[in-house]
Amino acid sequence: MPFTVVKEPAMLVLLGFAMIAVFMVLIMTKKLTPVLALIIVPTIFGLFAGAGLGIGPMVMDSMKSMTSTAALLMFAIIYFGLMIDVGLFDPLVKFILRKLGNDPAKVVLGTAILAAAVSLDGDGSTTFILTTAAMLPVYLRLRMSPVVLTCVAGLANGTMNILPWGGPTARAATALKLDVNDVFVPMVPSLIVGLIVVLVFSWLLGLQERNRLRSVAPEIWGDVADPADAFDGGTGRGGSVAGGSGSGKGRFGFGRTGSTAPVGKPGTGGGSGVAVLERTEELVDDHDTAMADTALDPNRKTLRPKLFWFNLALTVAVMVTLVANVVPLPFVFMVGSAIALLVNFPKVKDQGAQLIAHAPSIVAVVSMVMAAAVLTGVLNGTGMVKAMSEWLVQIIPAEMGPFMAIITGVLSIPMTFFMSNDAFYFGVLPVLSETAAHYGVGAADMARASITGQPFHLQSPLVPAILLLVSLAKVELGDHHKKVLWRTAVISIVMLAVGVLTGAIGIG
Repeated sequence: MPFTVVKEPAMLVLLGFAMIAVFMVLIMTKKLTPVLALIIVPTIFGLFAGAGLGIGPMVMDSMKSMTSTAALLMFAIIYFGLMIDVGLFDPLVKFILRKLGNDPAKVVLGTAILAAAVSLDGDGSTTFILTTAAMLPVYLRLRMSPVVLTCVAGLANGTMNILPWGGPTARAATALKLDVNDVFVPMVPSLIVGLIVVLVFSWLLGLQERNRLRSVAPEIWGDVADPADAFDGGTGRGGSVAGGSGSGKGRFGFGRTGSTAPVGKPGTGGGSGVAVLERTEELVDDHDTAMADTALDPNRKTLRPKLFWFNLALTVAVMVTLVANVVPLPFVFMVGSAIALLVNFPKVKDQGAQLIAHAPSIVAVVSMVMAAAVLTGVLNGTGMVKAMSEWLVQIIPAEMGPFMAIITGVLSIPMTFFMSNDAFYFGVLPVLSETAAHYGVGAADMARASITGQPFHLQSPLVPAILLLVSLAKVELGDHHKKVLWRTAVISIVMLAVGVLTGAIGIG
């Protein structure tokens, strides 16, 4: 259906920035849920922009590009939720507890290291699924905030997103007709320093969480100098929740050798055994996701210990197929989920129960992905994105020309947050690079500078992976943004500064 939109670029720029500002304020102040904000705010501003009935085709065109992503996330949630239910990740959680102990600072640091390591595959969704599967049960057992988990995972994955196979670097190189290695290799020092900053932020967040736990859970943490002493990791220091010998479970504990040992003041326990907190009404409320719930119960009916090696082999096969990229990713998870359900739950009734169990997580993330199509559809369909990028190019003073690479790095922080990577790298970057060429700034310098905003970009509600992360961790997007945005902005600036200092990003 034909439609007429506002033709004045200045008005489109004003409406575009106003729409984004209103959206961010509403979700960060929790006046609207992200799903509602993604639908209502762009619809209102789209109508102001003169889209009229044409706003429908705009949104539907955008939604078509989202369907494969929604299918991927839907079946990925089913698959990894099922693997958690049957106990595939239980040994990993126990291993993490043994190695990291129960000190919140070490747990948060371990989360960052795990997320960074898994991010090597270049896929954000896989990184967040595996990191959440491994670490969320630990956070809940120790009463740690899941927002810290999403923040640290977002920091690590965003920083690693400049890897050549991650997408943005390849886009920048393609847009400016460069070799991808010429763009990435000089930025390795920036990547290393960025990861160091991520680890520093993670350690500081862990220390904050340690101090918070002393105040909110004094019955467990209050009387110990080191929070790790509250839950002795089996060393017999006298701080274990459940120790000794025999069989049975304590009030919170479930030790390796069993004993019943009610929790009193920290430090009154003894004996051996890995203290693993059991889910109780005091630790986890009834509104936690099915994925988190099942991961906390060592006696759940869905456990399939005899099928552990089959499930591990299936998961490895799925991940190898994902990395090889020989079959569309949604189809990989569809087939993987079907096989896993059929083998682990042969009865039709049990298969249906498993699908229902993960329905809340599926609805949360898929609805947000579909709602994001309204925002991207209006931004692109009305011409707001194009007008905003052209306006930014025009307002750069001529005397700042030699610093175009640095300016591009700074602009990449907000611009990649509010628009897709494709829109920025194929629409905005070539214009900026052409302008920079008049001042002696090379295309490679511009490409390298443009990828420094990726830590910030990965937190955008337009990125499906971050929607998956907050949904799995049962965290409000606004709460995640409050904790993560300024930290990712710092990391982006640091990476840009290192690039300038090392000469990877030149000045004309």
